[in-house]
Amino acid sequence: MWDFSKQLVVVLKGHQYGQVNSASFSPDGQRIVTASDDNTARVWDLSGKQLTVLQGHLDRVNSASFSPDGQRIVTASEDKTARIWRVEGLDVLLARGCDWLKDYLATHYEARERLKVCQKK
Repeated sequence: MWDFSKQLVVVLKGHQYGQVNSASFSPDGQRIVTASDDNTARVWDLSGKQLTVLQGHLDRVNSASFSPDGQRIVTASEDKTARIWRVEGLDVLLARGCDWLKDYLATHYEARERLKVCQKK
């Protein structure tokens, strides 16, 4: 990634082989999605940290881009498929986990006390 003064800002390293076929920013400008010949798409933060690997295509991924609301990523592959992936922040994942555990936590007070993230505010 380069800035407007042609200075290198960060290098996104993580794809296993082949070329990177596309790269695009999320609508909020906080993440980047890349598509590669290694059959994956990857999501990065602006510091170059890999946030997730989107695996499932059987051939090279030619393109990947965020939806306008930033909630989904669409990938297109040489395997003749396009896939839609859900993009979720940590807060959404934690809320889902707490929802899955709600019956257990209702009867196990000590576990609810240790798992502060699931305590109602």
